[in-house]
Amino acid sequence: MTFPLAGLLRVRRLQQDQRAGDLARANRRHREDVRRTERLAGVLAGSPVEVEDRATLVALVAARASARGLLAELRASEAGSASDVEDARAAHHDARAATTSLEKLEERHAAGVTLEELRAEQGALDETAGQAWARSGKGPDR
Repeated sequence: MTFPLAGLLRVRRLQQDQRAGDLARANRRHREDVRRTERLAGVLAGSPVEVEDRATLVALVAARASARGLLAELRASEAGSASDVEDARAAHHDARAATTSLEKLEERHAAGVTLEELRAEQGALDETAGQAWARSGKGPDR
C-alpha cells in the first residue's frame, strides 16, 4: 500500500530544495557584497598620496568623498544581503520542518504496512501449520 500523502511529500521536498537554492544564492550575494566592501575600504585606507598643487588636492578630496559615498552604499547593500540570508535561512528551516513531519508520517505508515504484512504472513503460516497438524492425525478433530 502506497503512502497516501506521497504526492504532498514530493512537493514539500521540491519546496525544500528550492529554499536551499535560495539560501545558497543569498549567501553568495552576501559574500560578494562583503568582498566589494572590504576591497573599497582597503583602497580608501591605502597609501597616502602626495599632493603637489591645489587641483590635485581638490580632485583627491572629490574622489575620496565619492568613494566614501560608494562605501556607504556598499555597506547598506551588505546589510540588506545579510537580512536576505536570514530570511532565506528561515524559509529553508520552515520548508525542512514541513518535510520532516511528512517524512515521519511516511515512516509510521511504512512501519504499519510492514506490521500488517507480517501479521498476514504469520496468519498464513499458522493456517498452514494447523492444516498440516490436522492431516497428521494429531489435531483436535481426531
